[in-house]
Amino acid sequence: MSTRSSLSRLPVAIVGAGPVGLAAAAQLAIRNEPFVLLEAGPAAGAAVAAWGHVKVFSPWRYNIDRAARALLEETTWSEPNPEACPTGRELIDAYLAPLAAHPAIAPHLRTGTRVVRIGRDGLDKMKNGDRAASPFALQIERGEGEIDTLLARAVIDASGTWDIPNPLGANGLPVPGEHALRDRISYGIPDVLGPARADVAGSRVLVVGSGHSAFNVLIDLARLAKEAPGTEIHWAIRQRAGRAFAGQVFGGETSDALPERGSLGKRIRQLTQSGQITLHTGVRITQLRATESGIAVQTSGLPLATALPEVDRIVTVTGFRPDLAMLRELRLDLDPAVESPTALAPLIDPNLHSCGTVPPHGAEHLGHPEPNFYIAGMKSYGRAPTFLMMTGYEQVRSIVCALTGDLEGARNVELTLPTTGVCSSDLAGPATESDAGCCGTVAESTAIADATGCCDDPAGSPDSCCGGRVATPVASELVQIVPGGRRELTNAGAPGRGCC
Repeated sequence: MSTRSSLSRLPVAIVGAGPVGLAAAAQLAIRNEPFVLLEAGPAAGAAVAAWGHVKVFSPWRYNIDRAARALLEETTWSEPNPEACPTGRELIDAYLAPLAAHPAIAPHLRTGTRVVRIGRDGLDKMKNGDRAASPFALQIERGEGEIDTLLARAVIDASGTWDIPNPLGANGLPVPGEHALRDRISYGIPDVLGPARADVAGSRVLVVGSGHSAFNVLIDLARLAKEAPGTEIHWAIRQRAGRAFAGQVFGGETSDALPERGSLGKRIRQLTQSGQITLHTGVRITQLRATESGIAVQTSGLPLATALPEVDRIVTVTGFRPDLAMLRELRLDLDPAVESPTALAPLIDPNLHSCGTVPPHGAEHLGHPEPNFYIAGMKSYGRAPTFLMMTGYEQVRSIVCALTGDLEGARNVELTLPTTGVCSSDLAGPATESDAGCCGTVAESTAIADATGCCDDPAGSPDSCCGGRVATPVASELVQIVPGGRRELTNAGAPGRGCC
């Protein structure tokens, strides 16, 4: 048997059984392709369970992969209300857990299995050889440090970024004192109305970060403060007050195509204006120091920065970054700043593009010099924010097409994302040709905004700048279940127009 023939008999390894990893499994399952789904946590959706108390701002119609839906419709599964927005826990119970239990996926799911390193069997990173003909070797850890090796013909890394939160330092590094005070610092989105309540009730709490995750923490703390006297809420952000400050901090509000996302910013604006949350702007934390009565927070002396008081607890919500250590023996092509695939970076870099929407992209943008290796899902965005599940679903559909020889299907990607109501041109200072906007330069995107309502079109219509479909005709892949249990893929769709 030839090497390539034996390689084709190996499974595709999917790292991470979250929404995107499970979608990749569903895409492979409907094509009857062998795969193995590796999840470090005790069950599928383990990272989602960590923020199970949080309501996502995208409704169910954006949260269910088409191939996954086709599998679930073979069972007694009932699809949730497409317009309702689930919590993380509801996402698991109504979608991820039933999908993971499906007979086409469950036998291939290995929980409690952490991938610690990935390389090529018999070839280190320096060796050329015929890397495409050599299987991937995944070192996996189970139980108490037991290491096994799994061979695979391809790898889809959908392991996400939840395990690597960014530290407090504006320079991307932990500030002095951060590690020593780690027992009084929380990262991510702690459930301050649930298990984390005892840590913060009646305390002086500082929340650091300006994204929607920070909004969720602040809103829950405001609810807690009504029940727990003495709870003080301080919110520190790096932005300085100035032109378009509200758009930077509070988001699109009523202009956001996702009402739940827009309402978060609106509620935070109300809480800060009422004094329930004290907002500190222009903050660059440089050091933490334990005192007899709490934590002293030292900041740099930026103009217009507001001084921070002593606090008891800190919640750090400054984003996440990808774990690249396990990929060190693979040949990657990553943007040096965003840490996403280089071809994808210009489409998602928040320095260039802040609409919250991106042009359709698939296998061609997500591949690497290492043949048949792809990063998908939140991890594909590197350090960039504003990732939506439906983006990951289209990513893995395209990737699976590429891995199964359907090159046309891999190229024909289609993605229509809801707009945030905020454009780069809204956030910047005086526009210059060197500044980039959501669909090109600031000058270009400003002109488009004036003419069409770029990123302000609440319906994300086909003619809107960043909410529309691709400009060329595409075929959206649909899944059809035929009698006898055989699964077939059909193509349908219509062209749309959009400047992105």
